[in-house]
Amino acid sequence: MEISTADPGANRIFTIAGDFVDKEDQVLWPVYNVPAKHWLKEIKYKSPPARGTRTRIRSRSLSQSSQDGAESFSSTSYTGSSSDEEDINPRDKDQQNSQGFKSFCVRNIEQHAFGRREVEIAEQEMPGLMALRKRAEEDKPLQGAKIIGCTHITAQTAVLIETLAALGASVRWSACNIYSTQNEVAAALAEAGFSVFAWKGETEEDFWWCIDRCINAENWQPNMIIDDGGDATHLMLKKYPATFNMIKGIVEESVTGVHRLYQLSKSGKLTVPAMNVNDSVTKTKFDNLYLCRESIIDALKRTTDVMFGGKQVLVCGYGEVGKGCAAALKGLGCIVSATEIDPLCALQACMDGFRVVKLNEVVRQIDILITCSGNKNVVTREHLDRLKNGCIVCNMGHSNTEIDVGSLRTPDLTWEKVRSQVDHIIWPDGKRIILLAEGRLVNLSCSSVPSFVVSITASTQALALIELFNAPPGRYKQDVYLLPKKMDEYVASLHLPTFDAHLTELSDEQAKYLGLNKAGPFKPNYYRY
Repeated sequence: MEISTADPGANRIFTIAGDFVDKEDQVLWPVYNVPAKHWLKEIKYKSPPARGTRTRIRSRSLSQSSQDGAESFSSTSYTGSSSDEEDINPRDKDQQNSQGFKSFCVRNIEQHAFGRREVEIAEQEMPGLMALRKRAEEDKPLQGAKIIGCTHITAQTAVLIETLAALGASVRWSACNIYSTQNEVAAALAEAGFSVFAWKGETEEDFWWCIDRCINAENWQPNMIIDDGGDATHLMLKKYPATFNMIKGIVEESVTGVHRLYQLSKSGKLTVPAMNVNDSVTKTKFDNLYLCRESIIDALKRTTDVMFGGKQVLVCGYGEVGKGCAAALKGLGCIVSATEIDPLCALQACMDGFRVVKLNEVVRQIDILITCSGNKNVVTREHLDRLKNGCIVCNMGHSNTEIDVGSLRTPDLTWEKVRSQVDHIIWPDGKRIILLAEGRLVNLSCSSVPSFVVSITASTQALALIELFNAPPGRYKQDVYLLPKKMDEYVASLHLPTFDAHLTELSDEQAKYLGLNKAGPFKPNYYRY
């Protein structure tokens, strides 16, 4: 295909194939990766290189670091995280790190160097957590803490784990999602001497085995839990009740996990104090909203290469996660509707310019279906049967219960793996839908998340652990507590220097007029940000 005459005097033309050819179509000068803007201009050369000389223009996507080896290049993909093709279950491997440490189970310890580079990148975008590490490292406020962690294992989580260790804690960690672990990061943590039991693509049996290995360790008695979804709390309470009763505190960051804690409290089964990080301002207003606003686009693009303009999208649930997803998709030209059970959230959706509908009313028209309600069976087999051909279905809630994926595992339907975390579900009449991450949390299963926002949540988790671990007896009873407002404000202040933000200080007269302490907290607990 001819684009333009580059050198009329020599009868040479430039082709999309990237070769200079003459009128006899003889290749004179191969050129690669020239940006498209150059194709549309007249390009003149005084003299081409001698025959046999190959000139390559390297694009940024083919930097030298990305070509150091096929193994490291393939490891960069979140959708096909490192060693997805490896069939050997890590539980059947005998691995040790360079120091002879063996108390871990990861996909491949040899990937630790690449994982370490990812952790170092994350550190640059996590100023609050790094500042907390620097300020509290000498005091060691977590000295003596033995923490069971069950969260997503990503580069950002590695920064949190290493911060907790720097503050004096001993930790053992597993994953709260079978698809969200970055194998190379888990390897980096194992190489650094942390007991990590997680890999991408665990089975359900593997999932619970990993949590059990964290809890049931020889000569190691846990006294703190940091949970995301309540699975570590659930297993310890059910299988190791004596150990659970010795826990000093639980820190929970998800809607699902907090719901479980309140249920335990209501039934009288919660025998230790717990901190509800999910409903702290720094989690709800930053992690749930801003993180999801960016990562939903990343997840859908990586998995489906979809164009968003003009697509009909339904967001099930208009909480903070739903607000973030809807705003991002609207900004890219999607026609977005929302479902809601809460009249306040429904009114917010209407005021933000979104139609509030029932799923049954639009199920045949939508191109993309996203669940983020925290509920179960939001999308049933009946709904899935009525979806249009090619509809993309995914979940942004913590739990995999929102989409009834189990109802799709029937003999009449065919599952066709397209790429990692992407499946075609094919009906007998040829209709197919695109299911992402088998209905699990799509952003952490299929994409990356903004490290800066994770820094805000991770700093909140670290402070909650410090507060519960160091609290004098009697301050916290066997109940679920919200993070003190002062801590929320402190976490926010740790991140303001990144933006060169300068807070205005109240004068004594102004502070007295408002009835506030000049150092905060600046809002009552009932204030809605």
